Amino acid sequence: MKRTAALRAVALGAAVAMIATACSSGSAGDDATDGSGDENVTLTWWHNSNTGAGKDYYDELADKFESDHPGVTIEVSALQHEDMLTKLDAAFQTNSAPDIYMERGGGELKSHVEAGLTKDITESAADTISAIGGSVDGWTVDGRVYSLPFSIGVVGFWYNKAMFAQAGITENPKTMDELYAAVDKLKAVGIEPISVGAGDGWPAAHYWYYFGLRQCSKDALEAATQKFEFTDDCWVRAGESLEELISKQPFNTGFEATEAQGTPESASGLLANRKVAMELAGHWEPGVMQGLTEDEQGLGEDTGWFPFPEVSGGEGDPAAQLGGGDAWACSEKSPDVCVDFIEFLLASDQQKRFAELDMGLPTLPSATAFVAAPELAQLLSFRNEAPYVQLYFDTAFGENIGGAMNDAIVSVFNSNGTSQGIVDAITSAAALEQ
Repeated sequence: MKRTAALRAVALGAAVAMIATACSSGSAGDDATDGSGDENVTLTWWHNSNTGAGKDYYDELADKFESDHPGVTIEVSALQHEDMLTKLDAAFQTNSAPDIYMERGGGELKSHVEAGLTKDITESAADTISAIGGSVDGWTVDGRVYSLPFSIGVVGFWYNKAMFAQAGITENPKTMDELYAAVDKLKAVGIEPISVGAGDGWPAAHYWYYFGLRQCSKDALEAATQKFEFTDDCWVRAGESLEELISKQPFNTGFEATEAQGTPESASGLLANRKVAMELAGHWEPGVMQGLTEDEQGLGEDTGWFPFPEVSGGEGDPAAQLGGGDAWACSEKSPDVCVDFIEFLLASDQQKRFAELDMGLPTLPSATAFVAAPELAQLLSFRNEAPYVQLYFDTAFGENIGGAMNDAIVSVFNSNGTSQGIVDAITSAAALEQ
């Protein structure tokens, strides 16, 4: 599929975003009803809160919606994140996607819209779209809205406060040199500094994304995200910064094959179970860690967060952040009641509870005050005050370019690639899309 000028913006309120059965099955394209008549309707819902309080909460919401809408059944599939992405890709290829699924915006949404896979909800969800405000811009294609974002956050370092204290680290690193000094101090007391799920690709790729954000000016970022131009040498410097980081050997043993977040041995699990001191991850991390410890508390009161450090000599704004979000979307063939359900998920009470459970950073402005965890509130402050937030590059560029880019970045982690090789891989993949 040809992918051209994809939407690449995530608007974050005032912050400038860079880029910015007896039942019939709706997903099968049957003659389903909206659940308000005599016929029954089944909605299929895939999400990635597959453990702990998040899973329980989504089950409660499905039960409540069914109770309020006689004749509607919600079939919930709570999937591990990577499993969900793999199954979604396969489902889109076979036109068998669930009625309700998670959209990440950018080039990915653009391709789904072009393929006729995602329902236009511009009019049917107008009131909710208005309540959310500018955050829906990242899920808009050619002026039409296709999803309701429920959580938007930024990526930073999650860390274990007790381990930092044990290593004598009294202040969070603000520059890469300070991060390298912290790595040395942790090693000196026998603590593996950082976990990374390079086996799943994207967690490793986030490092290069951030080095690109720090090394490249806003003009260079716009040229790359809008026109696929990577001629500025800042992109090679981003790879060189990554190579320097890897040369410090900060990562967990066996990081090349470590998965992102599915088990106690995953990158998130290693941090949650106090096997490493840090991990670069998004706002979802506290919720993920809670599901990977026996007491379902994750790091508890030892949880800390700091933004990605400044890179010396970089042309990017050091306050800019890398991030993105998740949105609820309805498949094109889903019954009308699907839109009612995703609006229900974005209602004030639901977004408030979502915040109180630390499941993410809510998009409904009235719910942000209920973010309970101090570290998430800190992250929310950095998100709102950032001069711009760059959408994850793989999401912004779409599946084909993003996949080639992530593979090339992982090759650098595995000592089989180069900084120039990353740029070459992106450029080659982009040429095939135009």
